[in-house]
Amino acid sequence: MRLDVGEKIKNLRIDKGLTQDELAERLNVSRALVCKWETGSRLPAYSNVEELSTIFDVDSELLM
Repeated sequence: MRLDVGEKIKNLRIDKGLTQDELAERLNVSRALVCKWETGSRLPAYSNVEELSTIFDVDSELLM
């Protein structure tokens, strides 16, 4: 089963033990934006994907 971007972000965030608020703070974005990514109503910008890959210690290609 292939996970969509939002599910990947949510799973990686939970695996790292981060709340949406904590992840948002590390990325300098709002919690609402993180929520939108996780529900699939918005996709993260490329710069955010790069930061997410660093935070989660994964290749950015894994997120897309």
